[in-house]
Amino acid sequence: MIANDIHTLTAPPNRPMSVDRLIRVNALLKREIGSYLFRIMNENQFDLSAVTITRVATSKDLREARVFVSIRDHHGERARMLAILRKHRAEIQAHISATIVLKYTPCLTFEPDTSVEEGDHVLNLIAQLETENPALKEDSFPAT
Repeated sequence: MIANDIHTLTAPPNRPMSVDRLIRVNALLKREIGSYLFRIMNENQFDLSAVTITRVATSKDLREARVFVSIRDHHGERARMLAILRKHRAEIQAHISATIVLKYTPCLTFEPDTSVEEGDHVLNLIAQLETENPALKEDSFPAT
């Protein structure tokens, strides 16, 4: 690892982290966790292509970060796949500590995120309605 690869995001002393900075920390954690998963996951029974880090929610004091994970198409194996991610939590946290300079390295918790699947379900319902009723495909709004 080169020195330029280390990211620095710290708040001024004795002041809470601003919302903008917290958004940047969340985005940076999401990117680092996602890219690091590809380096460490070598489990035979783990389909990394089905895993997406959808968002990270870090507490204002940087002590905790909830990592929301979407796992597609593995309905019966989600609990096992989340358990594998949780097993690697300490290793991922150590990587975060080494590559991102923060006042505190947040304690990561991995949580399932079903919002992507819910969105897909809604889109499938709309597509089904359109095929059943072709009149819905046409623009019902007048051109302005």
